[in-house]
Amino acid sequence: MTLYSFVLHLYLWAVPFIFLPFCCAQFQGSHNQTIHTMEFKLSHYLDIVEVNIAHQISLRSEAFFHAMTSQHELQDYLKKTSQAVKMLRDKIAQIDEVMCEGSLHILRLALTRNNCVKVYNKLKLMATVHQTQPTVQVLLSTSEFVGALDLIATTQEVLQQELQGIHSFRHLGSQLCELEKLIDKMMIAEFSTYSHSDLNRPLEDDCQVLEEERLVSLVFGLLKQRKLNFLEIYGEKMIITAKNIIKQCVINKVSQTEEIDTDVVVKLADQMRMLNFPQWFDLLKDIFSKFTIFLQRVKATLNIIHSVVLSVLDKNQRTRELEEISQQKNAAKDNSLDTEVAYLIHEGMFISDAFGEGELTPIAIDTTSQRNASPNSEPCSSDSVSEPECTTDSSSSKEHTSSSAIPGGVDIMVSEDMKLTDSELGKLANNIQELLYSASDICHDRAVKFLMSRAKDGFLEKLNSMEFITLSRLMETFILDTERICGRKSTSLLGALQSQAIKFVNRFHEERKTKLSLLLDNERWKQADVPAEFQDLVDSLSDGKIALPEKKSGATEERKPAEVLIVEGQQYAVVGTVLLLIRIILEYCQCVDNIPSVTTDMLTRLSDLLKYFNSRSCQLVLGAGALQVVGLKTITTKNLALSSRCLQLIVHYIPVIRAHFEARLPPKQYSMLRHFDHITKDYHDHIAEISAKLVAIMDSLFDKLLSKYEVKAPVPSACFRNICKQMTKMHEAIFDLLPEEQTQMLFLRINASYKLHLKKQLSHLNVINDGGPQNGLVTADVAFYTGNLQALKGLKDLDLNMAEIWEQKR
Repeated sequence: MTLYSFVLHLYLWAVPFIFLPFCCAQFQGSHNQTIHTMEFKLSHYLDIVEVNIAHQISLRSEAFFHAMTSQHELQDYLKKTSQAVKMLRDKIAQIDEVMCEGSLHILRLALTRNNCVKVYNKLKLMATVHQTQPTVQVLLSTSEFVGALDLIATTQEVLQQELQGIHSFRHLGSQLCELEKLIDKMMIAEFSTYSHSDLNRPLEDDCQVLEEERLVSLVFGLLKQRKLNFLEIYGEKMIITAKNIIKQCVINKVSQTEEIDTDVVVKLADQMRMLNFPQWFDLLKDIFSKFTIFLQRVKATLNIIHSVVLSVLDKNQRTRELEEISQQKNAAKDNSLDTEVAYLIHEGMFISDAFGEGELTPIAIDTTSQRNASPNSEPCSSDSVSEPECTTDSSSSKEHTSSSAIPGGVDIMVSEDMKLTDSELGKLANNIQELLYSASDICHDRAVKFLMSRAKDGFLEKLNSMEFITLSRLMETFILDTERICGRKSTSLLGALQSQAIKFVNRFHEERKTKLSLLLDNERWKQADVPAEFQDLVDSLSDGKIALPEKKSGATEERKPAEVLIVEGQQYAVVGTVLLLIRIILEYCQCVDNIPSVTTDMLTRLSDLLKYFNSRSCQLVLGAGALQVVGLKTITTKNLALSSRCLQLIVHYIPVIRAHFEARLPPKQYSMLRHFDHITKDYHDHIAEISAKLVAIMDSLFDKLLSKYEVKAPVPSACFRNICKQMTKMHEAIFDLLPEEQTQMLFLRINASYKLHLKKQLSHLNVINDGGPQNGLVTADVAFYTGNLQALKGLKDLDLNMAEIWEQKR
């Protein structure tokens, strides 16, 4: 230990004891005695310390004096060292001035230059951003909404990234947001104006789409801002336009009609109701024509909108596919890098050395290229960067675009910053198709209201068959046209047509049923002559096709009526009512051909008509109702036979009628054809009842005459002569009306009745076949009866089997 260090330690040890008395002096009072004692002790300790210090100094005096001597040498060494340092500093300053100062100055100037370039480009960018609002105003003045929105979006990104914190632009972001909201409202208003102009332009214009480029720009802008309710605006405009089309057509038609005084009849609906059917039909045709053109235009416009939506959707899908491919490449590259790193570690190489030349250089190049392409890229010189390029670089960081084409021929740029998802775009595409369906429904609904306004006074129900058929065909053509244009059949107009068709069918049926009822009530059941037109009508049915023949002029008027109706070689003696009934039936069938939608209703009504004719004719003839209704004195056999033949004619045509309806009914409604089976059975039953009635007439006559028969001379007896006379009258009454086969069958039944009554009377008279005198008389009468009966026309070969009149011997 040096002397200096020893003295220092000793001093530090003694200090507390030196200052302790001063500290203790603070404690005075009742303990003065104690303090006095402590002071004494401390003084004693101080003395001891001083003695020890002196002793220690005496022991190290040699070292102390040596240190004092070495101090002078140390000062000499320090002086030499200071001179050497000064010399070194002078040499370094000379080297710095000669070799380094110029180079460092060059580096500082380069850095300053780069900073100035950055400031210059930043100022140019600020100047460009400062021109954003005026540029947006210019774009909006030319309706370039998409360009204005892209510029606002790019400027917002530049403000957030490159110009963040610039005090002078602190309010620009909020101003651009307000401007973007204003553009949204402007686009909605512009689309509303466009829709109005497109839908309300003259329908005679051949142009399908009005200002296609403007429409594409508007749709892109609306999609970019997620304003998807623009389709609702277009739908509202369609409703208004459809109303205006009808109103304008009515005004034009009414103004062309001289019979309508618009000063007296003020309301347009009342003026329209004053039109007669041809005028109103022309008006309806004009409305349907305008609606067809209207739907074609709507479809063309919606196709453009649909194409824009699909192009955006396609771009989204392609972008997603590219991202997936990029991710797969990056993953493969990472896997390759990991594998090579593991190999290098295993081989004990330094990774930085291994990748220094091969891998890091491409990565650095990629990083540099990305930085240069980014908004924060620094141009190398002021001459290489122009103001437009700065704007382009900034906008390129926001979005990348791809070219696409709309079917109309308009090239579009689809930006990648569309905020719509695939599901939203798909839903929007479906809504566009639904809007086209809605356009068809709107036209049909307006047409229905137009029809109903005209039908208020029962106008449509008063139309005749040809007028209603013409109207029905026009409506069906319009329904098919709208289905072809829009791809779906609207039901409202079809339902209205069906409703009117049902009313028409009811009126059609009631008119003809009333007509048939009047004909039957005035029918005297006498054979009527057959006009040539009815024969032609029947001839037209020979090939199985039911159609009303066109009226012929000239030769038809000179042809005389025929006595009977010839159907497929058979003669039918008929009454006038049946001839008209045949025509009425053909009218029902013709109506089905003209209005297929009423097939089932017509089938039901025709069945009702046929049943009515059957039941009513039965009441009048078999029920003798004609005696009171027409005033006939009696129902003769001729009346009965004529009624039977008329029923047979109807039965002949029922299969033809059935086949006609079967060809026009859907398979699931074939069960309705059973009505014709029931009608056929009813007619056959009626015919059988008439035959039974004819037999019953002769049966009562036989019962009356043969009950008084007596076996006695002269031969033939008066009874048999009377019977033969009545049989001849019966034959004369029915032979010209009924076919020969039916006449023979009828007389066989009459003969059976005759034999039954004669057998009964002979049994009552106990006359047997024993060859006696009475047997001879009866045989002579029977021979007279047989001869007279077989002498009648068509009954020569009739097998009478008169042996059955005798009782068989047991």
